Amino acid sequence: MSAPRIAAIAAALLACSSAPPLAPPAAQQTAPPAPPPPTPPATPSTPVEAAKPVRAPVQAVSVYFAFDSSTLSPEARKTLQSFFDAMQKRPDLQLRIEGNCDERGTGEYNLALGQRRADAAKKYLVSLGLAGSRITAISNGKEKPRNPGHDEAAWQENRCDDLLPSNDTVGRL
Repeated sequence: MSAPRIAAIAAALLACSSAPPLAPPAAQQTAPPAPPPPTPPATPSTPVEAAKPVRAPVQAVSVYFAFDSSTLSPEARKTLQSFFDAMQKRPDLQLRIEGNCDERGTGEYNLALGQRRADAAKKYLVSLGLAGSRITAISNGKEKPRNPGHDEAAWQENRCDDLLPSNDTVGRL
């Protein structure tokens, strides 16, 4: 080897000693682990059913009558209109209308009056567009008082139609 060549190697070695250390080989580098791939949603063991729409419940309501009357008041008509609107959104429901009376009068008379009251509400709902086949109208007469009292306040509370929506077949108790 010649002297100039030895001098060049020596110069290179000196230059290497002041250079920053070399990076470790790629296999020895520690990089943060890659995030795991997203987990697919669990597959149910049964077929997935289409989501059923949430249906608003239809609340039972009552409409009230004057003494010895089966005529719907403006307030009763307003209540029936709201009830009709709710029932239109629930074609799966049936309706039972129970006509009631206060304790005054004979049993036979009150059964007939309770039926006229239930029929008045049914007729009004049908006129609004509710299918009559979805409605059963019955009379309880004075046999199922809501208020057992024997004064005007109790009698007024008992002169009513109760509108009871259900999933049962029309006519079933």
